[in-house]
Amino acid sequence: MKEFFRRRKTSFTTGEQPEGNPVPDDMWVKCAACRDLVYKKELIDNLKVCPKCSHHMRLSAREWLDLLDTDTFSETDTHLRPTDPLGFVSLDESYTDKLVKSQERTGMPDAVIAGLGMIGGQRLALAVGDFAFMGASMGSVYGEKMSRAAERAADLGIPLLTINTSGGARQQEGVIALMQMAKVTMALTRLAEAGQPHIALLVDPCYGGVTASYPSVADVIIAEPGANIGFAGKRLIEQIMRQKLPSGFQTAEFMLEHGMVDMVVERNQLRATLARLLRLYAGRREPVAPFMVSSEIYVNGRA
Repeated sequence: MKEFFRRRKTSFTTGEQPEGNPVPDDMWVKCAACRDLVYKKELIDNLKVCPKCSHHMRLSAREWLDLLDTDTFSETDTHLRPTDPLGFVSLDESYTDKLVKSQERTGMPDAVIAGLGMIGGQRLALAVGDFAFMGASMGSVYGEKMSRAAERAADLGIPLLTINTSGGARQQEGVIALMQMAKVTMALTRLAEAGQPHIALLVDPCYGGVTASYPSVADVIIAEPGANIGFAGKRLIEQIMRQKLPSGFQTAEFMLEHGMVDMVVERNQLRATLARLLRLYAGRREPVAPFMVSSEIYVNGRA
């Protein structure tokens, strides 16, 4: 996966798996949109975008980090771990058990990775959600990492990039999860006061309290093609309104047409687009040297 976003687009061989000379099942991936089979290695080379229908498949948080310049990412806040403040139990499974399963499956302590890095020689703070971790639901650690990322960017005088995918607030943490929407938004106020931009990338799917809070107030809102974006799901809205919604409702293209996002950018153009935006915000400032920081970097002057 090294230099994931810097590879040239390659041609694909798609179609049914050839008969005879059987190959392992994990060498082929079925596109969820067009249902065609795609050779896995070629799919990865094409940034996990289907060559036949251009469906943008989901990336993990670690895969998204390949947007950054090589060897410039330094992860922060690695010591933060979620707890079970409510002692939540559902269907004979505790919240703690669900956390452990998600941690083992993803190798992440919670749904967000945060840190510092560079794109096109421009420094930035970064926070990335991973839908594979409990639907990237926003809990206390999610909100804390996002808030610290915004405050760190303000303290260092650098832009903030958030890559957002979520199903909404984490119900197992109750009102504590709901409070994160306001907390992150207030942290972004400090970033604005420092004169630094927040660029939000919305990827499929992005719903609930996440969409309704901090990404929607970003200075630049980018979405991937076909990404589903909204607060509640289409089916629920139709049931409440008792009428059929337009075709393509809540897709990135629908949101662009109605002014809810600023641009829809294909995955193979994301790195170049972000680099250009960062240069525009930086003005004539020359690219700075790569930098690394420890996870103990201060926030608001405190370790």
